[in-house]
Amino acid sequence: MLQKRSLVLLVSLAVISIAMLFVAPIPQDPAYHIFADTRSCLGLANFGDVASNGGFLLVGLIGLIKLKALWNEGRFESFKQLLPFLIFFVAVAFVAPGSAYYHEAPDNERLFWDRLPMTIAFMSLFAGILADRVHPLFSGKALWGMVLFGIASLLYWQQTELQGAGDLRPYVLVQFYPMVALPLICWLYPKFSLTPVKYLIWMYVWYATAKGLEFFDAEIFDLVGSTISGHSLKHIVAALAVYMVVKMLSEKTAPVSKA
Repeated sequence: MLQKRSLVLLVSLAVISIAMLFVAPIPQDPAYHIFADTRSCLGLANFGDVASNGGFLLVGLIGLIKLKALWNEGRFESFKQLLPFLIFFVAVAFVAPGSAYYHEAPDNERLFWDRLPMTIAFMSLFAGILADRVHPLFSGKALWGMVLFGIASLLYWQQTELQGAGDLRPYVLVQFYPMVALPLICWLYPKFSLTPVKYLIWMYVWYATAKGLEFFDAEIFDLVGSTISGHSLKHIVAALAVYMVVKMLSEKTAPVSKA
């Protein structure tokens, strides 16, 4: 049964990866750098999109403080089990300066530093869920392999942009495959110690809401009388998605043992 479940996951990854090869290279759209709220305040350009990143720093620090408390309470069986979530919250905290740096003067060069901590966060959280539900190896060497692959996808995009033929396909795979795979993982591997489904669902809800706010950046800015843009709200709501991970790890109900 374990082999069949693993095969399903491997096939899903292989199918999506091969499908990406038949998609034309995806350059970064220059229009991506155009945001609705360009107002300056306190000497900062694009103040709304810069300042709204403070939520990532806050929730990252909350996550780290909570991890320490949970470690002291014996929530984790080993440091290795804790490690993916430690990397996740550290990376989330670094999203704040990385994204603020990008939004102060948006361009491809700065976008790399916006995406780097986000990619590390995506990969480490995915590894933590895999380690909890599928196999502990994802909190060891596989964790570092996944993080390095995420970083490599960004380096590949950066280098192809410099050569005038930008290609985001590996980065798209890194960002969106976990979102596609997680429901399948929860179905195939229902037993857990740290990752109850209800908080993963809420994480999806807030993440999807954040993407919608990002898409309707200008429309929301106009709708609320130029008070706050959709993209600024996206940062705040994405931080709420991260907070669901804090709640998930803090779950007090008895976990479903993997034994």
